[in-house]
Amino acid sequence: MRKLTAELFSTLDGIVSGPQHWHGPYFTEEAARQTEESLATSDLMLLGGNTYDEHAGYWPTAEGRMADLMNGIAKLVVTSRTEPLEWSNSSQLSGDVETSIRDLKEQPGGDILITGSVALVKSLLTAGLLDELRLIVDPIIVAEGTRLFDTAPPSAWSLTTTTPHPTGAITLTYTPAP
Repeated sequence: MRKLTAELFSTLDGIVSGPQHWHGPYFTEEAARQTEESLATSDLMLLGGNTYDEHAGYWPTAEGRMADLMNGIAKLVVTSRTEPLEWSNSSQLSGDVETSIRDLKEQPGGDILITGSVALVKSLLTAGLLDELRLIVDPIIVAEGTRLFDTAPPSAWSLTTTTPHPTGAITLTYTPAP
């Protein structure tokens, strides 16, 4: 069974939207390497439509290992758009999202990674489809924005890894509790 991991930037107060406005001062090369490692062990990236647009506007012209990984991985986009997806290796998820993702997890292959895509991650949390949740928590309170857990049903998670960063950020990796 394939592992489905969601990786999101978060603030201390649980805001996961708009990291481009607050994450920059807390960025570390170690956090970038973590994402690179996640991409390297995955053979599919799952994206929501807005995150796809943001990534497709940047990564195709970027250079370096992260760009190579982002551009090379297969991308499955959850969107209702009708225009074609231009970014390399991108296709649109068709059918019921939950059923399609359950089926994807049962197929042979590497891990499935979601970066950003807050609405998609929230729906997968609600459906109980995430196998791992990785939060890169920055030491900042922004007070306004989208919270990850405002609609998720109660659930228990086990902390599997913590990685502190010199900026005061910390990466927390969780799996559903048995």
